[in-house]
Amino acid sequence: MWWWWWRSVVLAVTVAVAIVGGSGQRSGGHDHHRQQAPWRIHTLFSVECQNYFDWQTVGLMHSFRKARQPGPITRLLSCTDEQKKSYRGMDLAPTLEVPSMSRHPKTGDWYPAINKPAGIVHWLKHSKDAENVDWVVILDADMIIRGPIIPWELGAEKGKAVAAYYGYLVGCDNILAKLHTKHPELCDKVGGLLVMHIDDLRALAPMWLSKTEEVREDRAHWGTNYTGDIYEKGWISEMYGYSFGAAEVGLRHKINNNLMIYPGYIPQEGVEPILMHYGLPFSVGNWSFSKLEHHEDIIVYDCGRLFPEPPYPREVNQIETAPEKRRALFLNIECINVLNEGLLLQHAAYGCPKPAWSKYLSFLRSKAFAELTRPKLLTPKTLQMMNEEPNDQVVDKSHVQIAEKANVQVVNEPRVQVVDDPAKPHPKIHTIFSTECSSYFDWQTVGLVHSFHQSGQPGNITRLLSCTDEDLKNYKGHHLAPTHYVPSMSRHPLTGDWYPAINKPAAVLHWLNHVRTDAEYIVILDADMIMRGPITPWEFKAAKGRPVSTPYGYLIGCDNELAKLHTRHPEACDKVGGVIIMHINDLRKFALLWLHKTEEVRADRSHWSRNITGDVYESGWISEMYGYSFGAAELNLRHNINNEILIYPGYVPVPGVNYRIFHYGLEFRVGSNWSFDKANWIHTDMVNNCWAKFPDPPDPSTLDQSDPDSRARDLLSIECVRKLNEALQLHHERSRCGDPKLLSTPKQDTVKKDPDIDTVTATVSRKIGKIEEKHNIHESRVINRTAENESRELLSPPVGGASQTFSSMRLWIIALWAFSILGFMIIMSVMLSGRKGPKKRGKGGFKAKRRSSHPGFWDIDGGHDRHLRNADLS
Repeated sequence: MWWWWWRSVVLAVTVAVAIVGGSGQRSGGHDHHRQQAPWRIHTLFSVECQNYFDWQTVGLMHSFRKARQPGPITRLLSCTDEQKKSYRGMDLAPTLEVPSMSRHPKTGDWYPAINKPAGIVHWLKHSKDAENVDWVVILDADMIIRGPIIPWELGAEKGKAVAAYYGYLVGCDNILAKLHTKHPELCDKVGGLLVMHIDDLRALAPMWLSKTEEVREDRAHWGTNYTGDIYEKGWISEMYGYSFGAAEVGLRHKINNNLMIYPGYIPQEGVEPILMHYGLPFSVGNWSFSKLEHHEDIIVYDCGRLFPEPPYPREVNQIETAPEKRRALFLNIECINVLNEGLLLQHAAYGCPKPAWSKYLSFLRSKAFAELTRPKLLTPKTLQMMNEEPNDQVVDKSHVQIAEKANVQVVNEPRVQVVDDPAKPHPKIHTIFSTECSSYFDWQTVGLVHSFHQSGQPGNITRLLSCTDEDLKNYKGHHLAPTHYVPSMSRHPLTGDWYPAINKPAAVLHWLNHVRTDAEYIVILDADMIMRGPITPWEFKAAKGRPVSTPYGYLIGCDNELAKLHTRHPEACDKVGGVIIMHINDLRKFALLWLHKTEEVRADRSHWSRNITGDVYESGWISEMYGYSFGAAELNLRHNINNEILIYPGYVPVPGVNYRIFHYGLEFRVGSNWSFDKANWIHTDMVNNCWAKFPDPPDPSTLDQSDPDSRARDLLSIECVRKLNEALQLHHERSRCGDPKLLSTPKQDTVKKDPDIDTVTATVSRKIGKIEEKHNIHESRVINRTAENESRELLSPPVGGASQTFSSMRLWIIALWAFSILGFMIIMSVMLSGRKGPKKRGKGGFKAKRRSSHPGFWDIDGGHDRHLRNADLS
């Protein structure tokens, strides 16, 4: 009886919410939100007849009502006749059945993603709703709506849609766009959230479908270097179909990177996302969620079962104390809690028995949860577009519900976060870093990009990838980061000098000359860094004509004749590097000088000695660093030198300093049995070897508590490697690696270091000879550590100097087995030769036997060496 009463109440509430949500009005809303021309809105999303899409539909529909999204919503359901016979979810949402194109009717190609543009074309042709609408919002099923998506409030116009940024669509910048649209310059990297006028959709939809088919058939350009598709199977053809189709019809976009967020990412300060896209795995403490783990889950039809409950808000406050990271964790639990709330209501609608009381169910029904998940309101920073200045946005301010001025929300309070509307918005930022086509830089890239997204760093990030044409043919890491491709200068085109570090200034110059950016400040990092928090010009006091950087005290050439030789203003030479924050106008003037001064110092072999440069190897390896300092001095660019931005793991932190960057360029240790040196992993493919990770550092609970400085140092060291392993773990999950129990973990390379080396292999790091000062030790102590540390900072082994070891136990077993057989054959050969010996007495016979056995021995040994080399290369 009780469960009947509870079911009736839930159904009544559900119907009431649906009526309110479908009415197209918000409580206290504006008349424009009523469904009258020209303000009529319709929301669309596309799915197939699968359990996987059913639970996503339940979550999206529940959030649609909860967020009070105006206007109706339609699910475009693509199913075959065979699927419809057993499909149970027809009642999950207002639905338009669409003929399935998963198997293309003409080509027979299996590509379910084409159902999205095909479904929209079908809706435009066959739905009466398409005749009574002005604006269309297109979403994906794996989304949670947090607040109303009102086209005119977002700045959408006829002829100019609003969309989320999909930076990995590299095909917009290369030959792929030139092949598939007459207007490649109009190709926008967008997707996910699409908001446009119905007239624009009518023009776009057929072209969207046609271009999807076109890109799908272009198998010659499915490669990762063309599309960014890690699987090289054309799976993102539909996304390119949209971008190329929009370019073809001249539809431009206002690109917004704030409206939509992936759970697991940290929103920028002042940004309130109104849409969550849970396409990637995310976690809170020991709890995690990945939609791919529920591909065949019948949870919608399994009464009483919900997704595993995440931590409660009180527990989140204990897990994370940093406000930005804690806010991100609250978004994570909000996503799964809204999904579970939707499932709970759907089970009730199906007449399931009332579930037993639990703390979690009580929380989902509480006023605190209702307050935490109230519809979110737009903030000025949420509305800021990537490709427009704030003053250029066409927004009807009377329609934008801006939160009232108040302090930033304390996340454990059941209130909607509100942020001050600053009188002057912060300048735009772009972060760049330089790498090469090698597995060594790939795992560093994975770590840096992962930490970038978690740090709350404003703006976007771009990898400057310097590769030869030959390297690019075999390179597998195109998808690892938004990438700008740069011709390699490792081998100087004029002098033939081998110096990979020159690629950094050359790549920055190439990027400035070939990319249009609206960023006012550029943050330049190294690949071997982990971000712990945002690095912004307003916090660290960067200004035009006054860049910010971190101290590199070992650049003694700024104080001696080297500076007098290479700059007219030696007094302006700053010993800086590592992290650079510079105004874009300064960088445009400076970049060419940076490159030229690097070439100049590199060519000045007579001043490579240690007493002049500080380079222990006296091989000119830090010429690029001097190129930076001397180039800046030429322009009288003086730096604000800040020693609270960057720390090397293994150094004792200054108490109370919140370092923003780990620079793991030097070997560091925790305890007596664990250490990490990136130079030991130069030849190990951590990215393409499924489930590869670095050895786990000790547990913090095992650290010595008696020495606060040592404990603080070790905690930072542990954090650095854990973040690297966390990044690799997520990368392997996205790569759909198999069962980790069936795969081996690669072993680190043993690197032989030669202090007398003058040349190194192509994988040499850019910072040979680079050391850093501790902030709390004397200069003399730093100098004493120079010889030790410089050999650890990115030292590459000499050619042929690496010890050749097998990379896995399997190769050891195969080699041992092969060696045993060969040994047995040798013994048998000797025995048989011994038997034949008495029959052929005499000097000649003995000589013949020696000649026949000696070459055979060396053939075996030579074959063994080749096998070792092949194993090492693999």
